[in-house]
Amino acid sequence: METCRVFVVKYYLFFFFLSLFSLSLEFSKAQMVPAVFVFGDSLVDVGNNNYLTVSVAKANFPHNGIDFPNKKPTGRFCNGKNAADLLAEKVGLPSSPPYLSLSNKKNASYVNGVSFASGGAGIFNGTDQVFRQAMPLSKQVENYLAVNNILVQQLGSSAAKNHFSKSIFAIIIGSNDLFDYFGSSDLRKKNTPQQFVDLMANTLKGQLKRLYAFGARKFFLAGIGAIGCSPAERVKNKTQECNEEHNFWSVKYNEALKAMLNGLKSELQGINYSYFDTYSIMQSLIQKPSVYGFNEEKAACCGLGDLKAKVPCVPISTYCSNRKDHVFWDLYHPTEATARILVDTLFDGPSQYSVPMNVRQLVSA
Repeated sequence: METCRVFVVKYYLFFFFLSLFSLSLEFSKAQMVPAVFVFGDSLVDVGNNNYLTVSVAKANFPHNGIDFPNKKPTGRFCNGKNAADLLAEKVGLPSSPPYLSLSNKKNASYVNGVSFASGGAGIFNGTDQVFRQAMPLSKQVENYLAVNNILVQQLGSSAAKNHFSKSIFAIIIGSNDLFDYFGSSDLRKKNTPQQFVDLMANTLKGQLKRLYAFGARKFFLAGIGAIGCSPAERVKNKTQECNEEHNFWSVKYNEALKAMLNGLKSELQGINYSYFDTYSIMQSLIQKPSVYGFNEEKAACCGLGDLKAKVPCVPISTYCSNRKDHVFWDLYHPTEATARILVDTLFDGPSQYSVPMNVRQLVSA
């Protein structure tokens, strides 16, 4: 009897460990890259600004997060998951945690990636003055250099080099710089719009070269979307139409960004990138919303007043009952439903939207 019992225990233990092993194999098979490092603004901030004491660019209050798994605000400027979360899902990784949630912790793990993105951030340092406090791209890159140093110590130089070279460096930034330019008479006196967007692309190039010098080889960069069609811009127009001047210069910046990346490819050995034409896919969503399952492309879901864009998404605001109907969650940011379409397209979409390759192809490059 005792022998039989021992056999049964061993039998179950064997299959328990076998199932654990197969699960780990499945996970490693699903994990397409070692890590995702995210840089950017509120479109991909997963909570860094929660830790910035005087910043007004925060989303750690209702009704943000109403569709997030725990239904609580996390600091994401969205009703649910944002593009950074969904990109992580695509490559089989958990969402890259906010850097500021880890930076003071002993034994913090950065091995699967980290998010440096900060609401209100821009390519230029000056954009954070509007929001009192944000981490501009230069600071985000500095924070990455600190993480790079930690991982080199943990993994060893050779393993770390391999780790970084296969990881995705996702950069979604630039909208705040353009909003800043059009809102500042001083900036408009210093530069023509064309000079400004060229300077944006050139400044971004400098930061990409810094990342390259510290191991980055695979870059994903999103162009600026149709910012003139955000509820915040439409509500300023009596006809509620898009601000075409802002859209025009979004396109001009995207052209400068594409040209810069093309030049960088021949300048830096071993670099690969995917540029995503956010502008074109957003225009498609806005012009043909029903094709994508939307019935409201102008108004925000959460806010107050005309187009729910007179008052931002704050606890006293009202919000729509079906977030999947709306392109925009608040004054500026897409709903999770919109973010899913964007990420599906950037990951597996055609060359119409991704140049010279989509993110799935970038992973394999």
